[in-house]
Amino acid sequence: MDIRKFIKSFSYALTGIWTASKEQNMRFHLVSMVVVIVAGLLTGLSITEWLILTLLMALVIGTEMVNTAIERVVDLASPEIHPLAKDAKDVAAGAVLVFAVCSVIIGLLIFLPKWL
Repeated sequence: MDIRKFIKSFSYALTGIWTASKEQNMRFHLVSMVVVIVAGLLTGLSITEWLILTLLMALVIGTEMVNTAIERVVDLASPEIHPLAKDAKDVAAGAVLVFAVCSVIIGLLIFLPKWL
């Protein structure tokens, strides 16, 4: 294994995270993640609850990054408006929405009993 290539791959990944963080929806998800972390610290969550929330946050952020990548590739491949390009972008955005909504529901199931 070439360690220089391996380390360089982390550089590319960090650049990808930085690039995605410039997107409006990604910034919303990142702010939401900070709010959840602060709320979790103030609420005193169990290890299991932290594991669940960490997994959910990673899934939402990761899915948003894949959505951003799909949008960029579609825009590159089809600069003009095309129904299939629109479908691809809409489906990717829908995947993010599914994860985000499910994450909110699970978050409420974790937090509400502790708050009420």
